[in-house]
Amino acid sequence: MKDMMRNSVMTLVCVLFAVSSSVAATAPAEEGGSLLLMLFIGFFALIVVFQLVPACLLFVGMLKGLFARKQDAKPEVPNR
Repeated sequence: MKDMMRNSVMTLVCVLFAVSSSVAATAPAEEGGSLLLMLFIGFFALIVVFQLVPACLLFVGMLKGLFARKQDAKPEVPNR
């Protein structure tokens, strides 16, 4: 049983080493992408930016509210 398990593991290791070189990329990468790809990436970059601007404004407002000095409360005078 041990010999069969050892042979199975050794066979698996040999197969993985042999296959790993065939999985590696052999063709050189392209120099850049197409216009459609750039428009696609730019569109989603604009979505991120347009979501980031209001988030930053809300964050700054929250920080101002947290660290602002509390003003003295004026007593209310009833209207006559």
